[in-house]
Amino acid sequence: MSLKYPPDSDLRRLLRFETDSGAIWLGDRRMVLMHTNALAALRQDLVSSVGPEHARRILTRMGYASGLSDAEYAKKTRPGESMQDSFMVGPQLHMLEGAARVTPVKLSFDIQAGQFYGDFRWDHSWEAYAHRQKFGLVDDPSCWTLMGYASGYTSAFMGRLILFKETLCAACGADHCQIIGRPIEEWPDGEAHRVYFTDDSLVEKMEALQSQVDALKSQVEPASQGGQLIGNSTAFRKAYSLMQKVAQTQATVLLTGETGVGKERFARALHELSSRASGPFVAVNCAALPAELIEAELFGVEKGAYTGAHAARAGRFERADGGTLLLDEVGEMPLAAQAKLLRVLQEGEIERVGGEATRKVNVRLVAATNVDLEQAVQAGRFRRDLMYRLNVYPICIPPLRERKTDIEHLAQGMLARFCALHSKRILGFEERALQALLQHDWPGNVRELENLVERGVILASQSGKVEVEHLFPNQPETAQTSLDAHGHLARLPTAQDDDLSARILDSGSSLEEVEARVLDQAVVRARGNLSEAARMLGLTRPQLAYRQKQRQDRSGAAPAPDLHREGGAL
Repeated sequence: MSLKYPPDSDLRRLLRFETDSGAIWLGDRRMVLMHTNALAALRQDLVSSVGPEHARRILTRMGYASGLSDAEYAKKTRPGESMQDSFMVGPQLHMLEGAARVTPVKLSFDIQAGQFYGDFRWDHSWEAYAHRQKFGLVDDPSCWTLMGYASGYTSAFMGRLILFKETLCAACGADHCQIIGRPIEEWPDGEAHRVYFTDDSLVEKMEALQSQVDALKSQVEPASQGGQLIGNSTAFRKAYSLMQKVAQTQATVLLTGETGVGKERFARALHELSSRASGPFVAVNCAALPAELIEAELFGVEKGAYTGAHAARAGRFERADGGTLLLDEVGEMPLAAQAKLLRVLQEGEIERVGGEATRKVNVRLVAATNVDLEQAVQAGRFRRDLMYRLNVYPICIPPLRERKTDIEHLAQGMLARFCALHSKRILGFEERALQALLQHDWPGNVRELENLVERGVILASQSGKVEVEHLFPNQPETAQTSLDAHGHLARLPTAQDDDLSARILDSGSSLEEVEARVLDQAVVRARGNLSEAARMLGLTRPQLAYRQKQRQDRSGAAPAPDLHREGGAL
């Protein structure tokens, strides 16, 4: 088959530079530019600390992971094109990423039959250069990362492990590198190389440490009916530690924090860590109940207590007997109900509405609020004596913006839950989506994150990934640049640019008229300073002068003033 590369403009558009966020993107994958001397220093440190064999394994697996990632673009970037053009995405991306100049020498493959043979030449391999920089000429091929990339990309493309081996290497003194790839079974020593694509044995040496990490993780992620509490940030661990210390006591707990931080989930976790875990957990939202019904809901009703009370009914306190009662939004409770609640806390007994007998209740009370109770007391909306009773053991749950390191773990847990709920198979979040989650301010906290993840699961394609557009469909575009055909940075058009272009076309003005207006406006804004006007337009001063002269020649107007004089004005 012909080994000519297809045009790479489609791939260059994948590479975007966001000046506002400081991120570089290849499609939805975040990239980074690094100095080759820094990579060479890392390579040297790896070889000296773990030895060349382990260093090779680590670097090969790093390249392998990169190749697997790029392979995702191979078939979706060029739909409808030939399989060869789709496969060439890999070598072309490898060149775009600065790995080496890749020249295909021979390529034949049949995906269904599992047959592959590839022969490629690498010129200017960064890795051969980096290795020679630190170790001089060596005897064995050393482009480990690049080799891992070729194997990872081709293996993902073919659906089976394809092993590439370096037959020539510039680190050994050759003027270029040469690689050949075949299915691993077709290499006589293929099994000896399989170790470079499996879990590193260094991980096995860290099993003891990993078990400790898992133990710590299980301590900060207790299972509960409301789902797991997930978090490892400093702010979260502080709140969780306070909860652990009070769980086995009978003390009243006051959970404070903004709306949506997960106060009910903390209350459920507190209940399940307590000695009352086998008893009921009852939650009531005080703000959602009408003032005239809240007493009946909390303390129960006797038959005939009021019109419509056709039967006696137990209240939330009685239903929570032997367990835990959560009074959510307790700061919104009416003053009359506050007085009765204070008596229950003092005496440990309730009296149903319309009843005369008292009933003993054994309830552990947890209150939650997003308002400042001290300010509510000052405003006369909350009883001071009740505040003191509730504020025995306060726990402030941090807002999501103060626990950024927990966002990805929370989102992944929610993703799994909503995939099961909506019967969808989603492979995770694209990196741009994760970055957008990390950069969001989260005024709605964990509840807002939960809503966004559920929406992302619904909008994402089956067996696809959640993309940033699924989470934030109205997110404004950021300024981005990409590479033009000459390798120069060029600004990418945005939706606003498209709108501007549409308005210009709809105006009926000719291109010459539009150019004339833009040039004149730039000169006006620069107050006649042509050098400044040229900078606004992205031109040099002579280029601006040339365009002005062309206009005058076309219109037959009088000669323009000397535009080459610095600071000249019209």
